[in-house]
Amino acid sequence: MKKRTALVTGAGRGIGLAIAQKLAAENFNVAIMDIHEESAVADALASLRAAGADVLYCRADVSCAESRAAMLDQIKAKFGGLNVLVNNAGVAPRVRADILDATEESYEWVMKINLQGPYFLTQACANWMIEQKKADDSFIGCIINISSTSSTVVSVSRGEYCISKAGVSMMTQLYAARLGEFDIPVYEIRPGIIKTDMTSVVTEKYDKLIFEDGILVQNRWGFPKDIAKTAAMMARGDIAYSTGQVIEVAGGLTLQRL
Repeated sequence: MKKRTALVTGAGRGIGLAIAQKLAAENFNVAIMDIHEESAVADALASLRAAGADVLYCRADVSCAESRAAMLDQIKAKFGGLNVLVNNAGVAPRVRADILDATEESYEWVMKINLQGPYFLTQACANWMIEQKKADDSFIGCIINISSTSSTVVSVSRGEYCISKAGVSMMTQLYAARLGEFDIPVYEIRPGIIKTDMTSVVTEKYDKLIFEDGILVQNRWGFPKDIAKTAAMMARGDIAYSTGQVIEVAGGLTLQRL
């Protein structure tokens, strides 16, 4: 089968890089997008090439329409098509502020990166996938959205983040419904407490919640590789008849217990 191509946003490190590495190992071509200079992600690119992937680095800003369009032009020129979009790029608020004190500037910044950018990147990629499907009925494609348990679990010190991820959850349902006629499934992965740079600033808090307070059923941190394995299952087509589905990778965080 022709080698498929995946685009993973925010893949210079953390969850995005782990997903890109797993897809590279699964014999995908990989386009990774991040905002950093290419030299800053040189080690990440080397790890992908070592796995045998044909790799394209796209320095782009997911919140900028022109930047998104230029990135897709790069991918088209390099690979000729796109089979998998992984919407992973995202940010936490620069300042964790009580929702009674949070600013509109913080809200707008988080929403543009976490929701508006992915929403319209998905629109562009979906239309491209539809074109490919119409040209070749054997085309296989899917879209994977990385949200968060914060889409349903309240954190009053980062309301803008929670709202952005709740929006990603609705975005998943919307695109799943719209792309069904083209047999392009759309999935959502909801990570819980994952060991990344984003959570490094609250390590002490989460260590206490996990190891002392028993907030999780599985009392360990999650790791980027936990998310990557789930994304690979989706990208391979293992659950191709399950569009719109959400898989929470969170160690049982949201299970109701007495």
